[in-house]
Parts: sequence; C-alpha cells; structure tokens
Amino acid sequence: MKILVTGGTGYIGSHTVLSLQEAGHDVVVIDNLVNSSEESLRRVAELSGKTAEFHNVDLVDEAAVEGVFAAHAIDAVIHFAGLKAVGESVREPLKYYYNNLVGTLNLIRVMDRHDVRSIVFSSSATVYGEHNPIPYVEKMEIGANNPYGRTKEQIEDILADLGAADSRWHIALLRYFNPVGAHPSGRIGEDPQGIPNNLVPFIAQVAVGRRDKLMVFGGDYDTPDGTCLRDYIHVVDLAEGHVAALNHVADRPGVYRWNLGSGKGSSVLEVLRSFEKAVGQPIPYEVTGRRAGDLPAFWADATSALADLSWSTTKTVDQMCEDHWRWQKNNPLGYSA
Repeated sequence: MKILVTGGTGYIGSHTVLSLQEAGHDVVVIDNLVNSSEESLRRVAELSGKTAEFHNVDLVDEAAVEGVFAAHAIDAVIHFAGLKAVGESVREPLKYYYNNLVGTLNLIRVMDRHDVRSIVFSSSATVYGEHNPIPYVEKMEIGANNPYGRTKEQIEDILADLGAADSRWHIALLRYFNPVGAHPSGRIGEDPQGIPNNLVPFIAQVAVGRRDKLMVFGGDYDTPDGTCLRDYIHVVDLAEGHVAALNHVADRPGVYRWNLGSGKGSSVLEVLRSFEKAVGQPIPYEVTGRRAGDLPAFWADATSALADLSWSTTKTVDQMCEDHWRWQKNNPLGYSA
C-alpha cells in the first residue's frame, strides 16, 4: 500500500516510516519540520534502501494537504503530526487547539474527498487523566487534564463520531505510553529541540555532557523507591504496533482503540540505573520537589493489542537504554551534528 505518514520526520514517525518500508509499503511523508529534521528521512533511506517522498507541508494549510493527495494515490494514513509538550500546552492552549484540531480536521476532510478512509491515529495515555485506576484499560472513561491531552481526546471523539456516522471508515486509535530508545543502528533516534520534556532523552543529554545533572521530581511517592512509575516502550516496538494496527483495520471498518505499552511500571531511578549500565558510569542526579500534575504511577493493560493485533513489546528497559545511548553517543547534538 501507499501510506501517508503525517509528522513522519519526527521521533516515532521516522521509526514508523522505516517499519512500513521494511513491511513492503511505499511511504509519503508530510511534516512542517517545526520540531524535527528532514535528516531523519535521509537516514531512514540508508537503513531501508527506499526513499520516502517528502512534502514540507503544515496540516493547517488545507490547500497544501489537498495538493499532496492530488499528487499521490494514498491508500491509508498514519497521523502523528501535532504539538506535544504538556507544559507548553498549559501556557499556550490556543496554539495547541488550533494546530492539533484544525490540522486533523483538514486532514480527514481531504481524505474523505479523495476516498481515503483508513487512518491510524497517534493518541496518548494522557487521555486517561487523573481519575482512573491502574492499569489503564481501553474501555475506561477518558478525561485528560491538560490542553495537549484534551486535543488527543477531542480528536479521538471526532474520529469516533465520524466512524459512527459513516461505516466506510477504518479507524485505529492508539493510546501509547512512554516511548524511548532508538533504532539499534544508532542512526535514527529522539532529537528534542531545547530542553527535553521526557526522562530518558534528558538522562541521555546529561550522559553526553550537554546537561549538568538530572532533576528527579519527587522522591516521596508511595512507590517502591519513592519515584514515579511509568510504562516505557521501545520506539521500534511502538512503530511495529502502528504497522500491526494499520494491517488490522485495512479490511475491518469501524473504530478500534488499543493501548500500546509493556503492561508494567518502571521507576525513575530504575530507568536511571539502566542507563548508567549502558553508559558504564554514574550519572549525576538530584531529587527535588514533586512537579505539578505528575501522577505517582501508571501503566497500560495491553492485552487487547496482544489479542487483536498479535502485538506485544519485545524489548526490556535495559535494551531501550542501550539503544538510546548508542544513538546519543553517536549523535551528541542529534541530527544537527
């Protein structure tokens, strides 16, 4: 099939482009490069031996999106593109609602006009909010607690309503947890712009000398070592989950929801120790006060993905850290090196 990947130069997007190509698909990528680099696709082409056609297009420009669909016979879409920093979304909610919602509406309107009605949407575990018990199960009532999460929730609602109104649509909503790691080649990986928002890329930048120390937010939670527990998933496993979902919905109309996670929680200090093993030396850190909005613990119930997609995670936290460190060590300044 010919698959359009929005946000395909980003961290998860680029790994998914590679997985799609390895599965025999042709790939077209849309990205506005606001938080990513086209260099990722050049390196994906090195690894796969195939070139993804790239269009520097912003989804909020509906005419430009229309042009891409007019130029290619697209069979299905995997939709990653969107702003994704929780803290920034609290400070600039209008920016997030406009970019993420208008961009998605433009995309699915253009898809509909071109009779392309198969989409895998990159949602997030943030839609579960603060009120649900763990582990998170797909049938739980959702209720995100920040503007970024609410854009994911609202896009899920839009797609679910579309699927209910028009039985020609094939829709997968993938709620995933904390993607880390990198392709084992060390050629593609996570390259956050500015200060990393997530734990593992921050640890990696400390390890490579770009930052002084890791700040651990809260050491007094009701968890085994007092630090937050999260469900970490290797980005290659996550990319394979997208391909599996795409294949599953290809001949099954309707709306499907799957958690993609490991089904277990790892603490901040456990991940730090794993990264230290990969690096071969201690990494400086300091435990400080809790960060507003952080939950003590959450992880996925991923049994539905196993049952429906025959998908489950294959890589350990140690492997995630080894691969992430290989990428960071080989590319200390990310793609700009």
